[in-house]
Amino acid sequence: MKNKYISAFESAQIETKEVPSFRAGDTLKLGVEIKEGAKTRVQNFEGVVIALKGEGVSNTFTIRKIGANGVGVERIFPLYSDSLKSIEVLRCGKVRRAKLHYLRTLTGKKAKIQELRK
Repeated sequence: MKNKYISAFESAQIETKEVPSFRAGDTLKLGVEIKEGAKTRVQNFEGVVIALKGEGVSNTFTIRKIGANGVGVERIFPLYSDSLKSIEVLRCGKVRRAKLHYLRTLTGKKAKIQELRK
């Protein structure tokens, strides 16, 4: 059971941020704020959602993309983080799993996710 003050704070955090609905298999484009010394800038991170975890304010999601020289890069983002400036859903994937960790071992065309038709 949560403290009423903590739950009130969490609900206020959730209300202030607009988050599109997405699930595992979707391709997202995130605007992540990066601080370099005294300067800040927004860098895009585009990849496939391979996992969603948690609930409420502690909700996190894992994004995987293929970086330079075919190296896989995964990052875990808190959904209600202040460093996330924008979340944009580019493609909706057709998958039958909640966690797509099997994509780590696949390369090339095998790692492609079929697009969901609406």
